[in-house]
Amino acid sequence: MTSALHTSTLTSLPLLARGKVRDNYAVGSDRILMVATDRLSAFDVIMGEPIPGKGELLTQMSLFWFGKLAHLCPNHLTGELPDSVVSSSELGQVLGRSMLVKRLRPIPVEAVVRGYLVGSGWKEYQQSGTVCGVALPPGLTNAAQLAQPIYTPAAKAAAGEHDENIRYERTVEMVGADLAARIRDTSIALYREAAAIALRKGLIIADTKFEFGLDEADRLVLMDEVLTPDSSRYWPVEGYDEAAARGDNPPSYDKQFVRDWLEQVRINGKPWDKTPPAPRLPQEVIEKTAAKYREALERLTG
Repeated sequence: MTSALHTSTLTSLPLLARGKVRDNYAVGSDRILMVATDRLSAFDVIMGEPIPGKGELLTQMSLFWFGKLAHLCPNHLTGELPDSVVSSSELGQVLGRSMLVKRLRPIPVEAVVRGYLVGSGWKEYQQSGTVCGVALPPGLTNAAQLAQPIYTPAAKAAAGEHDENIRYERTVEMVGADLAARIRDTSIALYREAAAIALRKGLIIADTKFEFGLDEADRLVLMDEVLTPDSSRYWPVEGYDEAAARGDNPPSYDKQFVRDWLEQVRINGKPWDKTPPAPRLPQEVIEKTAAKYREALERLTG
């Protein structure tokens, strides 16, 4: 692994935006260079310490899934090499962690698919028996597998804000009935296929979120990252049954390790209030998180 990259500093291309993890640069008017940094965000706050190798792992994982799912939905990859659009002195910042992608009209809907009841979905279910307005049968427990995957969209929030769970009807108001249905049906198909592939490798994908854009022909195109531990909950099959039987969260390959540490950390005797600045991550938490991401990719592609 190369040294960690918290923030890229390319000068050969104009910076479009910095997200929680990705720095996006304009390549002409029709393409974007997406650089996956080693930044980590938890509770929508970016941590001060990077996770070494994370950007490369996320990029390799996205490329793996774009390849596996291309028959279900076109994606934003151009097939061109990222190192062809930056100066030679900047190669170290892009090699292995970048994608050169088509510029699309982004759709402001986070397409969330849940195959298991956990996280914010479990919280809502306990109060109302629903997840994002989708009624579920009574008597389900935390981490239970759902009879069918459910589509529970969210509205994209501005940087630093929390994405907001919304009802499907709201997405129809936002983008129209035809496109809302296309996003829903495509997302569920992508999740079903990916979950089946992952399960053969001993991994459960509990939930995930997809992002889509439209190309010049108004085709729906899968974009951003796909099925990484940043956008999905990955659980190893070992230990799942026991945890679910207890109603506990199963061990996971995502940021849960960092979240758990942040939940119990005390600053001047008080819990962290989940606003910047984030507490400093101890080296042990950084290393364990990096190892989790690495293990998920190795299991999936091994």
